[in-house]
Amino acid sequence: MTAPSRPQPRTPHPLVAAFVRFVVCGGGVGLASSGVLVLLNDRIPMAIANVLVTVVSTVIATELHGRVSFRSNRKGWGVHLRSGVTVAVSYAFTTGALLCLYAVRSEPSALVEQTVYLSASALAGIGRFALLRIVVFADRTPAPDASLSKAAVAMAA
Repeated sequence: MTAPSRPQPRTPHPLVAAFVRFVVCGGGVGLASSGVLVLLNDRIPMAIANVLVTVVSTVIATELHGRVSFRSNRKGWGVHLRSGVTVAVSYAFTTGALLCLYAVRSEPSALVEQTVYLSASALAGIGRFALLRIVVFADRTPAPDASLSKAAVAMAA
């Protein structure tokens, strides 16, 4: 009599696993950034606070995404600059969302303000994931040549 076999745990697709890590790292940085924006709201204009928070959180998030989300060995200022371009677009998107909110409501509550900010950040984050994976942290090793060499033909024969 044999023991009943246990089903093997399914491993998630690498893209799904990378996205989950990206969300956890980016979400954590995003939530911390949101709290900092609330603290800075009465001290400096929101657009300026958003710039400061975006720059600092980008440096932190880029390091986390490189090391944790994409498990990449790519480092240096080039990585941060390319990541910064994706953040510039995100900044424009989140600031635009906040400016639209202020056009509709001159003094929104902190809850509404944060809901708009976090929603815009989530949408921008999905776009950033794609760009970071494809452009910034992509594996740059050349694909093996699929053409048939003399040795491959000889071995196949």
